[in-house]
Amino acid sequence: MRSAKPLTAAALLAATAFVATACAGGPAPDAEPAEDIDLRMTVWTSNEDHLALFDSIAEEYMADHPEIASITFDPLPFDDYTSTVTTQLAGGNAPDLAWILENAAPDFVSSGALVSLNEVLESTQGYDFDDLAPSATALWESEGELLAYPFSTSPFVVFANDDLLAQAGQPTSAQLLADDRWTWEDVDAIGAAVRGATGNAGFVIRDFEYLNWDYLSTVWNGWGAEPWSEDGATCMFAEDEMVEAFEFLHDAAFTSQSMPGPGTTADFFAGEAAFTVTQISRANLLEEGGFAWNLLPLPEGPVGEYSVTGQAGIGVMSQSENTQAAAEFLAFFTNPDNAEKLAAYFPPPRTSLLTAETLSAANPLLSEEQIESVVVPGIENGQVRPSHTDSAEIAQQVRASLDELWVPDADIPAVLEATCAAIDPLL
Repeated sequence: MRSAKPLTAAALLAATAFVATACAGGPAPDAEPAEDIDLRMTVWTSNEDHLALFDSIAEEYMADHPEIASITFDPLPFDDYTSTVTTQLAGGNAPDLAWILENAAPDFVSSGALVSLNEVLESTQGYDFDDLAPSATALWESEGELLAYPFSTSPFVVFANDDLLAQAGQPTSAQLLADDRWTWEDVDAIGAAVRGATGNAGFVIRDFEYLNWDYLSTVWNGWGAEPWSEDGATCMFAEDEMVEAFEFLHDAAFTSQSMPGPGTTADFFAGEAAFTVTQISRANLLEEGGFAWNLLPLPEGPVGEYSVTGQAGIGVMSQSENTQAAAEFLAFFTNPDNAEKLAAYFPPPRTSLLTAETLSAANPLLSEEQIESVVVPGIENGQVRPSHTDSAEIAQQVRASLDELWVPDADIPAVLEATCAAIDPLL
């Protein structure tokens, strides 16, 4: 099944209730089918190369497991992915396995929607469960149980356009690093110079677009800011660190104009910006010979060096009629050999695979030095983008509140206080 069904209005309403009611029943009954088992995994990629790799792994598994009649990878549209999966759960059409976005992880982990994987993974010969990096698995654990395999942990990095920097009379990105001039203040100043000299943008937080506010964690983490406390119970948008981070961003948009303001866009990969913050997977957008570029870690903030990652997990749905079979396939799908194959597209959570040799296969445009100095530390030390239960409702409230921030004369502390007032009932 390689197409996604559109959501109906009723399904959207059902999805807002999430899985608290849909998954209250716990694991599937013990009496699972012993043969003619059809497994379905929802994914959000429609990339033919991705799907071909998945199919090849599934075919290899089925060749040794005659009880499995089929394994289907079901692509769903990314923008509606989580709501579509939760609608399937609420409608009694649960997939056997599903990719899960990091911002929805707390809902899935805490709701009973997922089956513990420890027993199957730890008992699978050659799986090497201890090879999974604790920093990668933390988001997907509850009370010592791993509820999803973190199949992709992709660090946010900065791509630099050295040609634009040269046109503006600025040092190369490598020289900035060598001179210890790689801070957000430096990026702002150099970005403003690039804009003044060339008319192009200074820096772009890709995919932010004044809507997807959680991408700004790639900036505010440099100030030591957090949207809420570690236990998720207390809003921290109005704390001094967050205020200072948003003051920087506001100045960059409206004063120095080093960052495109609301209603304007700039595509780094089309040569329209000096710097962009994005994930390493976007390297495939670089055209050969388009312009001279470099890869750098996130700039230092007032708290020093830091890194941020995006992440996704694969979990077995407790509503599946085939939880054991699904978990056993997941163990094969993510074993060391197949994890190395998947690393061609999805940065792995296995410490043994966090090497330049493995990751260069996934990112052939990157040099070994770039991988060793930027990518590997970003995966090993990165803090995952913000996540919380009721993430969709929280995201909507934060977005609406922050709209008041993106005007020239915004009262930043007041806007962030109002943001906390809006989301406190949800925390």
